[in-house]
Amino acid sequence: MEFNEIQYKKPAYRLKAHIKEHLRQYSRLETLPISYDDLLHFKEVVPNYDEDGNNTLWFSAIYDQFETENLYRSLIQIYEKLIHEGDPIPYLSIARVDFCSFGNSKPFRVMVRNEINDNYDYFYVKRADASRVYGLELEEIFSPDKVNYLVHEQTLIEEHVVGVPVDQFILENKDVLIDNRLRFAKEFVKFNERSFIRLLGDMRSYNYVVEITRDFDNVQYRLRAMDFDQQSYEGRLNLYKPQFYKDNYELVKLVQELMTHDVALQYQKMERVAMRRRFTAARKRTQSLLRHMIKDKLTTPENLKRLKKELADFHKDDRFLTVRSVGAVLNLHLERSLNIQILSKAAQ
Repeated sequence: MEFNEIQYKKPAYRLKAHIKEHLRQYSRLETLPISYDDLLHFKEVVPNYDEDGNNTLWFSAIYDQFETENLYRSLIQIYEKLIHEGDPIPYLSIARVDFCSFGNSKPFRVMVRNEINDNYDYFYVKRADASRVYGLELEEIFSPDKVNYLVHEQTLIEEHVVGVPVDQFILENKDVLIDNRLRFAKEFVKFNERSFIRLLGDMRSYNYVVEITRDFDNVQYRLRAMDFDQQSYEGRLNLYKPQFYKDNYELVKLVQELMTHDVALQYQKMERVAMRRRFTAARKRTQSLLRHMIKDKLTTPENLKRLKKELADFHKDDRFLTVRSVGAVLNLHLERSLNIQILSKAAQ
């Protein structure tokens, strides 16, 4: 098996005014007290280590004492807008602000503490890359999970996705027969299909999580993406299929062990049916999003040319060769994959 390899860092694409109109219509646009750039004014950073003493690549940001009170108050206000539509939540405090220079978005992770029960929650502050925002919207529409995020100018606020990163789950369960293995394999087949159909790339094992739920005397699993930077950016078709990443090989082996090709195809069909139903429930939102996406530049000319050619060959449909944007490519790919009509030819 030939594995995917991403060699180059994706450039960031700024949010333009037209997509902000879509975000305003669907309650994603907010006026917030601080921006991503305000969090960059730290005095120093201290590395964070896990329980085994390994460097996590996250650093605790230390701010000037004079600025800390106002900064933390503003972060609590942002958390209240994200979680509670702005209504005050008593007894909250900011326990820590972490910074990660690894990856495209260079995020801040804010730890919020409830002082009554000592529970913790997290949210993230990032630069608002347009690829990621389109990816979050497509996740909201086509996945079984809801995503919670806000946009302020060029700042993106994201709710924490609860779950175990799949690379960690694989490591912790090496040589272990996990409960309900067939359900886990089924979820990977469906996740693989969903990622491909909505053209979400770079689903290496550390970019999605597994939610584990006890159900009577059994265990249920759900796989959720948590990184959307590579939405519709890559030119190679296999980069949109998690099965072709080396990190996911253990999951591929599990599928091969537990199900036949025909059974895997049946689960793929089930996921397409589910995605078609989700589209029906969010038809106007999908149309609005893709109309805006068609106007945006979200990949390189070289990637766009290759993606059009590979999808034209995959679907045996030369219409892919005539469209001019990756948004139009995605629209046609969704229509062909799910047997639906999203936008009229004139709108494309």
